[in-house]
Amino acid sequence: MAKQKYYVVWEGKNPGVYGTWAECQAQTDHFTGAKYKSYESRAEADAAYKAGWKGNWGTGAAASGAGKSKSASTYKRSTTAAESSSEIDYDSISVDVGTRGNPGPVEYKGVDTQTGDLIFSCGPIKKGTNNLGEFLAIVHALALLNKEGSSRTIYSDSVNAMKWVKQKKVATTLPRDASTEEIWTLIDRAEHWLQTNTYKNKVLKWQTKEWGEIKADYGRK
Repeated sequence: MAKQKYYVVWEGKNPGVYGTWAECQAQTDHFTGAKYKSYESRAEADAAYKAGWKGNWGTGAAASGAGKSKSASTYKRSTTAAESSSEIDYDSISVDVGTRGNPGPVEYKGVDTQTGDLIFSCGPIKKGTNNLGEFLAIVHALALLNKEGSSRTIYSDSVNAMKWVKQKKVATTLPRDASTEEIWTLIDRAEHWLQTNTYKNKVLKWQTKEWGEIKADYGRK
């Protein structure tokens, strides 16, 4: 059973502390400059809300309500996570995947990080995994931006998918059979695109603990 999370909305339609992601999303979707973050307990959320968003959201500092201090290791660049940044680049696309079981039906989408407006979506695909869906979402965004001649950043919260994009090849145990034919067709196409195209876009790790849920999140917690 998933743990209860609490969501602080500092900047949104109705700032406050909310007990569900759906309530938080209702206050932040399509709200320019929304500032929100999840916490493990009501006490932490209440303290963070009273303290304000500075130092708790999008600044590169660990949340004061979480009882953690900033350290060099917190922001150490990972060879498997591509690049990361302590501040949000709002001129970007954020991608995420929604699944019903893992493996199970998969869908993904890309949204404008600033506004939350939907840019593209795909699915549901009959059967796949979370990481494969995230991989496809990143490549979809790269191909779209490449076609537009755009250098916008792409955010993902999947380290594995980012690693696969960098390697231009997925590493998954999902078998190739009749039930997975649809997603494997898309994977083969995505790998081929990566192997035959170049791009200058940054693919960055979304810092969920610092910034809250990624804007494209499906809310299936």
